[in-house]
Amino acid sequence: MTGRNLRADDRGFTLVELLMVIAIVGVISAIAMAGYRHARVSGSEASAIAGLVAINQAQFAFSQTCGDQKYSPTLAGLGIPAPTTGQAFLSADMTVDPLEKSGYQYVMSGTEALDAPQTCNGLRPVTTYKVTADPTLPGIAGVRFFATNTDRVLYADTATFTEDMPETGAPSHGTEVK
Repeated sequence: MTGRNLRADDRGFTLVELLMVIAIVGVISAIAMAGYRHARVSGSEASAIAGLVAINQAQFAFSQTCGDQKYSPTLAGLGIPAPTTGQAFLSADMTVDPLEKSGYQYVMSGTEALDAPQTCNGLRPVTTYKVTADPTLPGIAGVRFFATNTDRVLYADTATFTEDMPETGAPSHGTEVK
């Protein structure tokens, strides 16, 4: 016997069956990728909010202990240890100007206090400040833009606050993050 007689149930999968399996795997993969993208954006936005809260807390501590009721002019300034405590006001991973972290770029600026003496760590303080956090890749790293200022209130919007965030008070657009 040179050949083998195949029965209908011995043939394996048909092309149509294989295509159906590939289509099902494709649909499941697409759903998983959408969920992953949403989780990544949510994580980046949560990190941006936490970063702005940390900056506000560091600025408050700086003004109370080192700045004579004034603020640090830069994020790097918040990383300089106070002589009285030996501790920095902000963690080392957040003390770069401008800061890029977790898909967001943070930029801080303020109004220089011309008549104020230098702070305890040798900086020229600012009377007020503002910080913006914009996604480095809008729509991919994050869909919301964030900002805060001397009032220590966080704001979010789908448009940047870079040009119109005041150093005190509410911006002209956006909503308060609670």
